Amino acid sequence: MKRIWKAPVVFVVISFLLFACGGGERVSKEVFDEVNENMEVKRLTEAEILQEAMIWGDSITLEAQSQLISALTNAISENGTSGAVEFCNIQALPILSEVSEQYGVELRRASNRYRNPADKPNSEEEAILEAYEYNAENNLQSDPNIQKIDGGETYLYTKAIKIPSAFCLSCHGTPGTDIEDETLGMIDKLYPDDNAKGHEIGDLRGMWSLRIPKSEVVKRM
Repeated sequence: MKRIWKAPVVFVVISFLLFACGGGERVSKEVFDEVNENMEVKRLTEAEILQEAMIWGDSITLEAQSQLISALTNAISENGTSGAVEFCNIQALPILSEVSEQYGVELRRASNRYRNPADKPNSEEEAILEAYEYNAENNLQSDPNIQKIDGGETYLYTKAIKIPSAFCLSCHGTPGTDIEDETLGMIDKLYPDDNAKGHEIGDLRGMWSLRIPKSEVVKRM
């Protein structure tokens, strides 16, 4: 539950109202109460802010995933699987950038088995990704994670990305079995250093990495 501290600002409020209305005018109780209410100061605990950041992280990554899958499905419907590879090459990062801009955050995907070099993990992400990989190798559950960075002014939210179905194997499965020759040719053309083939259903694909400014979380509360 949020704790709200109502400061004893009677003197300040009265001064403001007298100045605004003129010394000879009387201020109604309704106006006085409204101004005093608007001057409430919210005092939030760190645990409350962190919990809200976690909820927000879940929501933003789900929205981004939904947008990517929807756009990818349309691309496959219009141009086949090989066309979807080209779509991802051009449109995947802009979609994530739009979501980032919309919410004032920095959203990306990170993987050690990346297809796009832009998805290579940075120093903040490496240890977390290794933990997700360890869990996957040992059949342990990987829950979303959140931690403070930048001296506590930013939260880093991460969530494991797994191969959910055979739909994904048409681009990330085994060449010749799951990936058609035409699609494989497009992958090799656009991503000559690709590391994202050979997956099976349930494999760890990588993780969502979301930097959330603490100030943006507080604005929502």
